[in-house]
Amino acid sequence: MHGLHLTADLHDCQCESRWMLDAEALGAACIEAVEAAGLQGVARLFHAFPSTPQGAGGVTATVLLAESHLCIHTWPEQHAVTLDVYVCNFGGDHSAKAHALMATLLALFEPAHVERHAVTRGTLAAVNA
Repeated sequence: MHGLHLTADLHDCQCESRWMLDAEALGAACIEAVEAAGLQGVARLFHAFPSTPQGAGGVTATVLLAESHLCIHTWPEQHAVTLDVYVCNFGGDHSAKAHALMATLLALFEPAHVERHAVTRGTLAAVNA
């Protein structure tokens, strides 16, 4: 179960509003980014949330990968996004592909500030932590 889990919290995103609001557009961008990174999508779910008194509803986009998953949540009223890319490295090291996918998505949302984390999963050190 060895893998790499990348997360990013994006703040003050300056992207086109469709990336924050349009589930179809964001979904298509996700599929394109997954393929460009050399990963294999096996299932997908893209959901737009209704507007609330706080503002326009966001989007959740999930792509199940043969290598694991990509998940995005948008908060348009806060100009914020969370990104989650996890790849298993059981059959080969997909770490570079995970980083490429993350870089593509970061560029899409144009955040002014990003908090990033990378966790190596499934190592003995991680199990004992």
